[in-house]
Amino acid sequence: MRENVLDYKLEDLNKILQQSFSENWNRPALSDYKGITLYYRDVARKIAKIHIIFKECGVKKGDTIALCSRNQANWALVYLATITYGAVIVPILHEFKASNIEHIVRHSESKILFAGSNVLEGLTIANMEGLLSVFCVDDFTVVYSKDNRVKETIERLNELFGKSYPKTFSQDYINYYAPENEDELAMINYTSGTSGFSKGVMIPYRALMSNVLFAWKVLPQVTNESDVVSILPAAHMYGMMFEFLFEMTVGAHVHFLTRIPSPSIILKAFEEIKPKIIISVPLIIEKIYKNRLQPFLSKPGVRFLLRLPMIDKKVKGQINDTLTASFGGNFEEVIIGGAPFNKDADAFFHSMGFRYTIGYGMTECAPIISYAHWNEARVGSCGYSAPRMEIRIDSKKPTEVPGEIQVKGANTMLGYFKNEQATKEAFTEDGWMRTGDLGVLDSDGYLYIKGRSKSMILGPSGQNIYPEEIESSINNMPYVVESLVIEDEGKIVALIYPDFCAASADGLNVDMLNQKMKENIDIVNEDMPNYSKITTFKLMPEEFEKTPKRSIKRYMYQN
Repeated sequence: MRENVLDYKLEDLNKILQQSFSENWNRPALSDYKGITLYYRDVARKIAKIHIIFKECGVKKGDTIALCSRNQANWALVYLATITYGAVIVPILHEFKASNIEHIVRHSESKILFAGSNVLEGLTIANMEGLLSVFCVDDFTVVYSKDNRVKETIERLNELFGKSYPKTFSQDYINYYAPENEDELAMINYTSGTSGFSKGVMIPYRALMSNVLFAWKVLPQVTNESDVVSILPAAHMYGMMFEFLFEMTVGAHVHFLTRIPSPSIILKAFEEIKPKIIISVPLIIEKIYKNRLQPFLSKPGVRFLLRLPMIDKKVKGQINDTLTASFGGNFEEVIIGGAPFNKDADAFFHSMGFRYTIGYGMTECAPIISYAHWNEARVGSCGYSAPRMEIRIDSKKPTEVPGEIQVKGANTMLGYFKNEQATKEAFTEDGWMRTGDLGVLDSDGYLYIKGRSKSMILGPSGQNIYPEEIESSINNMPYVVESLVIEDEGKIVALIYPDFCAASADGLNVDMLNQKMKENIDIVNEDMPNYSKITTFKLMPEEFEKTPKRSIKRYMYQN
């Protein structure tokens, strides 16, 4: 397929998947680490069965299907079955609180919800009006249905499958939905769960296909003989695209780590599976650098050796060999993205020739914006514009003075679902998408990110943390006038200006007020996913500095 890339259009994702399943019929496709393995023939057969369920549930082309569970092979089956049926997939991070998941299901107007058993325990189906059916994705049992026929369908599924395919199910029976055009909606991916801040990013087929074609070009080493370990949340655009969807189009074997893994578990999986490509967030690489390399590098004897030109090269070469082996030794490169990378680690890894690169993207671009292969990468940069994408800097001197990074091309979203105002604000008058990030482009087109003009904080694994959500909850707490949530050395910190008058009137001294605020923070944290929990707080002696519009001047407190 890759050899005939020019034969494909940007709406041809399902066509590519159909061909890949057929050509790789007897190859392994999806595995739960230390668990089941499905071959491509199994994937095709199970997709056909899910299509029968969709039909019996009354799902039509363009209807939305919500999917919320931990990473697992069955998650991938539902995703693939949805887009190949012509429905719109709505992946939801399983780390979201129940109320947030319920909001997204309602807002997306989903007809069916597939959720893991641990997710279902906290959900109230009555809060998700509009649902026709709810399934446990772990085993596809029916949890709820408006129509009794759905349970009957599950009970008779093998019989119905046999009637639909009276002969042995083979490659000839695969016939997937063909989108009418490249701008047809394929997926809605929510950047947040809370009702006041959730934005459903509308991803068209062209954006998914353009990212697949990008991966075809830059990762030719990943083939139908390759293994890949999926360690990032599958519902997050970065992991979804480059640890799963791209691999399905080339016949690779994806291994899902079905629990949130520690770096040690990840490295053990790498050692056993020996993946061909590694997709990572900075947290994992930085922990390895801090826990395994820095103690060694800080030894006086090693520091002395690293100052000697010839020996320095030899020592770094040995470190590189050891580090490469710890990642399985078979990878083409480690692609780091999703959050800023530690500058010291970046410089050191680059100096020793470790095969890694830093990419830049966002959900709204499904996700890739810029990238450079590891042997073209430059320290501090996240590469140059990806194929079919353009980058410009909103600055009079874009090579010197940072300005907003703006992008245009096939990867960009259609807009935000049912949010015309946010969509309008996301694009310039001449059609460029605003990223909200600040950067410069050098004379060779390499992008250097200098900061974030939006208030969004990137969590350790690339999760989007929106301070306004947390502040909204804090501000509803007793004795709080206003608050500001910032990031400080990787921690989420709440700056709080309390209502001193009310506290005094109630007989609270400073120590008692601090204790009350601690109780407030504990309550707020109960409704936050782990990556958004407030680590510590500080009481401010006076109200925050404001703009003429009475908005807090965030930049004054960020550092």
